[in-house]
Amino acid sequence: MQEAQLWERLAEGRVQCHLCAHRCNIQPGGHGICQVRENRDGTLVTLVYEQLIAQHVDPIEKKPLFHFYPGTRAYSVATAGCNFRCAWCQNYDISQMPREQHRILGQAVSPQQIVEVARTSGCRSVAYTYTEPTIFFEYSYDTAVLAHEAHIANVYVTNGYMTDAMLAQLHPYLDAANVDLKAFREGTYREYIGARLQPVLDTLKLMKQLGIWVEVTTLLIPDLNDDPQELRDAAQFIAEELGPDTPWHLSRFFPTYKLADVPPTPEATVTRAVEIGKAAGLHYVYGGNSRQSQSTICHNFGEMLVQRMGYTILKNRLTADSACPACGTPVAGLGMTSR
Repeated sequence: MQEAQLWERLAEGRVQCHLCAHRCNIQPGGHGICQVRENRDGTLVTLVYEQLIAQHVDPIEKKPLFHFYPGTRAYSVATAGCNFRCAWCQNYDISQMPREQHRILGQAVSPQQIVEVARTSGCRSVAYTYTEPTIFFEYSYDTAVLAHEAHIANVYVTNGYMTDAMLAQLHPYLDAANVDLKAFREGTYREYIGARLQPVLDTLKLMKQLGIWVEVTTLLIPDLNDDPQELRDAAQFIAEELGPDTPWHLSRFFPTYKLADVPPTPEATVTRAVEIGKAAGLHYVYGGNSRQSQSTICHNFGEMLVQRMGYTILKNRLTADSACPACGTPVAGLGMTSR
C-alpha cells in the first residue's frame, strides 16, 4: 500500500481520483471503480504498488506493436485490477480479480527489480500490459523513470481511459502505446465496458500530440462492433485525427468470459475490415489471429518490407533510414531497422 497520486480531498472525508476518466468520488473506506484505489481515512492509497501478478518476456509484436523496434523483446508486467469490465476480457482472471474475487494477489517486486530483469533478459522495452496499466500508474511511473535511465523504452498496452493530467506526467517516459479502440459506438462502451468512448478518442489524439508512438487495436466481435459503417467511422477517425501512418490491428475474436456463447469472428469479417481500413487511406492495416498477412508492405510500391510469421520477424528489408529499398518511401515507426 502506498499513497496514490493525482487526487484531491473533498468535504466529509471524501476524495476524488483524477487518474482515469471515471474520476471516482470515493467515500471513506470506499474504492474506485478499479477496486485498487481506496479512501483510507481521507487519503487515497493504491493497493497494487509493488504487487506484480504477471511478468513475462514477450516479443514486442505480441503487444501488438509492429512499428516499434520490430524483432525485439519486451519485459511485460501487470498488477491485478482494471477500470473497465469488458465482457470479452481475455485476462479476466486477473483484471477482474479485485471486483469479482474481492482480493488482490501479487508478488512483491520493486521497480528497480523490474528494470534489472528487463536489462539482464535483453529486453529493449518494459511493457505495462495484460491488465490496464493506468490503474497501477504509480508503480509503472516509478519503473518507467528507472527504465529510461537504463536506456530501456516503456510501452503501455492500454484502454486509453487515462486523464490528461496522468498522461502529462507520464509522457516524458512513455515511448509507445497500443490503444485498444474497443468499438466506435458510445452505446457499446456503456453497455459492455462500463465506460465512455470520447475519453478514449481524446487520449489517442493527445498521445499523438505529445509525440508518443501510437498503434491501435480493435478486436472484431460478431454483431457487436463489426458493422461496416462503424468500422468505416473508426478508420476515418484514425486516418484524419491520428494520421494515415498509424497502424491499425484488427483481430479475430474467440469465445471467452461473458461472451463464451458468441462464435469466433469469421475470416471474411477480418478481410473486409482490413479493406475498409485501407480504403480510408491507412497505410498499415493488419489482421490479427487470422490468415491475413502480418507483414509490413510499402504502401507506395507494394514491396514486402518486414516479413512476419506470427510474432517472428523472418526478414527486414528496410534501408538504414527506414525506407523501402525499391522506391525510397519512408516507413513510419521507431527503431524500424532493429535486427
